[in-house]
Amino acid sequence: MKRFAETTKRKSRIEIIPMIDVMMFLLVFFVLISLNVIPALGLKTKLPTSSSATQENPPKRIIVTLLRDGTIQADGQLLGNLEELTKLINLKKQEYSNNYTVVIQGDEAASMQSLIDVMDVLKKNNVESMTISAKRKA
Repeated sequence: MKRFAETTKRKSRIEIIPMIDVMMFLLVFFVLISLNVIPALGLKTKLPTSSSATQENPPKRIIVTLLRDGTIQADGQLLGNLEELTKLINLKKQEYSNNYTVVIQGDEAASMQSLIDVMDVLKKNNVESMTISAKRKA
């Protein structure tokens, strides 16, 4: 009687290389999306037209800087006193046709009195938009 050789059963196994390929593709895709490398384009629409439509322009900024020693700069110009700030504000008002905002950037060691003095000048000159610049705490 002839004996047949027993066939060895091969164990099945899961191939993980294709799964790694898919995971790498997903990883790259989500990294690119999170970095905005692939722009998110909206739907293309054709806007209606209007004869009275106007384009909104962002307000111009006048930057007033309060230095540690009490001196004042406005738009990079060193000012001797508050009267020069008044003149500069009035000049910029006319130049920007009231579409401006004043940004006050004060050194952390600048005196509170110099900040109040600048704010008084802005109030006397009817400045309607003013912000105080600060850094966010870490």
